[in-house]
Amino acid sequence: MKKMIATISFILLAFSLFAQTKWVADTSQTNIRFTATHLGVSEVDGHFTTYDGAMVSTKPDFTDAQIYFLVSVNSINTNNGLRDNHLKSPDFFDAQKYPQIKFKSTSFKKISDKQYSLEGDLTIRDVTKHVTFDVTYGGTVNDAEGKTKAGFTATTTINRFDYKLNWNKITEAIAVVNSDVAVTISLEFTKQK
Repeated sequence: MKKMIATISFILLAFSLFAQTKWVADTSQTNIRFTATHLGVSEVDGHFTTYDGAMVSTKPDFTDAQIYFLVSVNSINTNNGLRDNHLKSPDFFDAQKYPQIKFKSTSFKKISDKQYSLEGDLTIRDVTKHVTFDVTYGGTVNDAEGKTKAGFTATTTINRFDYKLNWNKITEAIAVVNSDVAVTISLEFTKQK
């Protein structure tokens, strides 16, 4: 976690020379969830509990925003300890060798009043792929302490095989875990002074 915070702090420092507004993810109000189909008939949900993120922008509508996220693979939680340990193993994330999932945006385009398209590079294990998130902007408000908050919900679907999450068992000609994984990130950023 300290390494993640140091990395995000370095990113913010690197952009502090410019007239950009800096935002930091409020991890108590943010969550990163995923859903995979199990045996072709039901869905299994999971989430990560340790992560850090930041956004920098010069425009009030965020259209030039640059977004960064680091996620600790070891914080994966599907409410099943055996499954979580399997997901951390070399069959899937290989958390010991690749402890972080990383995302760095390449563009944040406004589609309509509350809709954006977020593109960027997602790194899982040693594989980096370009991904696109559909983003809904929830708005910007001041909280009870006078801090400015901005909320977003971002969704995408990735193919786990693209990232070497290759474990695949077939039962009655049906994959135990589907290749497509839906990802939903509910974000609340706090504006930095």
